[in-house]
Amino acid sequence: MKATLECARSFSRTDFRGDLPAFKVPTLIIHGTEDKTVPIDASSRAAAKGIPGCTLIEYEGAPHGLFATHKTRLTKDLLEFIG
Repeated sequence: MKATLECARSFSRTDFRGDLPAFKVPTLIIHGTEDKTVPIDASSRAAAKGIPGCTLIEYEGAPHGLFATHKTRLTKDLLEFIG
Protein backbone atom coordinates (compact mmCIF):
# COMPACT_ATOMS: atom_id res chain seq x y z
CA MET A 1 0.00 0.00 0.00
CA LYS A 2 2.84 2.40 0.79
CA ALA A 3 4.34 1.95 -2.68
CA THR A 4 0.98 2.62 -4.33
CA LEU A 5 0.43 5.77 -2.30
CA GLU A 6 3.96 7.04 -2.95
CA CYS A 7 3.55 6.40 -6.68
CA ALA A 8 0.27 8.34 -6.76
CA ARG A 9 1.84 11.14 -4.76
CA SER A 10 4.79 11.33 -7.16
CA PHE A 11 2.62 11.31 -10.29
CA SER A 12 0.36 14.03 -8.90
CA ARG A 13 3.27 16.32 -7.96
CA THR A 14 5.73 15.82 -10.80
CA ASP A 15 5.48 17.77 -14.06
CA PHE A 16 6.57 15.42 -16.86
CA ARG A 17 5.58 17.72 -19.75
CA GLY A 18 9.18 18.65 -20.50
CA ASP A 19 10.02 14.97 -21.10
CA LEU A 20 7.29 14.33 -23.67
CA PRO A 21 9.15 15.56 -26.80
CA ALA A 22 11.89 13.00 -26.03
CA PHE A 23 9.58 10.08 -26.91
CA LYS A 24 11.06 8.57 -30.09
CA VAL A 25 8.99 5.39 -30.35
CA PRO A 26 5.40 4.88 -31.49
CA THR A 27 3.23 5.76 -28.52
CA LEU A 28 -0.35 4.73 -27.80
CA ILE A 29 -2.47 6.22 -25.05
CA ILE A 30 -5.88 4.73 -24.27
CA HIS A 31 -8.10 6.52 -21.78
CA GLY A 32 -11.74 6.51 -20.68
CA THR A 33 -13.58 9.81 -20.92
CA GLU A 34 -15.31 9.24 -17.58
CA ASP A 35 -12.14 8.40 -15.61
CA LYS A 36 -12.62 10.07 -12.21
CA THR A 37 -9.26 8.88 -10.86
CA VAL A 38 -7.09 10.43 -13.59
CA PRO A 39 -9.10 13.01 -15.57
CA ILE A 40 -8.46 12.71 -19.32
CA ASP A 41 -8.03 16.45 -19.99
CA ALA A 42 -5.23 16.86 -17.47
CA SER A 43 -3.46 13.65 -18.41
CA SER A 44 -3.91 11.76 -21.67
CA ARG A 45 -5.10 14.60 -23.88
CA ALA A 46 -2.29 16.83 -22.65
CA ALA A 47 0.30 14.07 -23.01
CA ALA A 48 -0.85 13.17 -26.52
CA LYS A 49 -0.36 16.78 -27.62
CA GLY A 50 3.21 16.74 -26.29
CA ILE A 51 4.36 13.40 -27.74
CA PRO A 52 5.24 13.59 -31.43
CA GLY A 53 3.15 11.16 -33.50
CA CYS A 54 1.22 9.88 -30.49
CA THR A 55 -2.02 7.97 -31.01
CA LEU A 56 -4.76 8.69 -28.47
CA ILE A 57 -7.81 6.44 -28.31
CA GLU A 58 -10.64 7.65 -26.11
CA TYR A 59 -13.23 5.21 -24.81
CA GLU A 60 -16.41 7.25 -24.55
CA GLY A 61 -18.03 6.87 -21.13
CA ALA A 62 -15.36 4.48 -19.85
CA PRO A 63 -13.96 4.66 -16.30
CA HIS A 64 -10.42 4.25 -14.95
CA GLY A 65 -10.09 0.45 -14.97
CA LEU A 66 -10.28 -0.25 -18.71
CA PHE A 67 -8.46 -3.56 -18.32
CA ALA A 68 -11.48 -4.80 -16.38
CA THR A 69 -14.40 -2.92 -17.93
CA HIS A 70 -13.33 -2.90 -21.60
CA LYS A 71 -10.87 -5.79 -21.79
CA THR A 72 -11.96 -7.08 -25.22
CA ARG A 73 -11.76 -3.68 -26.90
CA LEU A 74 -8.53 -2.83 -25.08
CA THR A 75 -6.90 -6.08 -26.20
CA LYS A 76 -8.03 -5.46 -29.80
CA ASP A 77 -6.70 -1.89 -29.80
CA LEU A 78 -3.37 -2.92 -28.28
CA LEU A 79 -2.86 -5.76 -30.75
CA GLU A 80 -3.81 -3.53 -33.67
CA PHE A 81 -1.33 -0.87 -32.53
CA ILE A 82 1.62 -3.23 -32.10
CA GLY A 83 0.73 -5.24 -35.23
